[in-house]
Amino acid sequence: MARDYKDEYESYHSRPDQKKNRAMRNAARRSMAKKGAVSKGDGKDVDHKNGNPRDNSPRNLVIMSMSRNRSKK
Repeated sequence: MARDYKDEYESYHSRPDQKKNRAMRNAARRSMAKKGAVSKGDGKDVDHKNGNPRDNSPRNLVIMSMSRNRSKK
């Protein structure tokens, strides 16, 4: 069965809490890019150690490969 992206956005991704989480993940990436830890197209992700995307404290952020970060449970 094909995914219904429009419905998926309307029911999940457009919720205010998910928008805030996405904004904070983007902010974490920007802060690490400013420090020079990551750059566009480098194949790295910024991981939140405690799993909370709203906790962007430096001790909670770590750089890892995309494949390793996205395979975490």
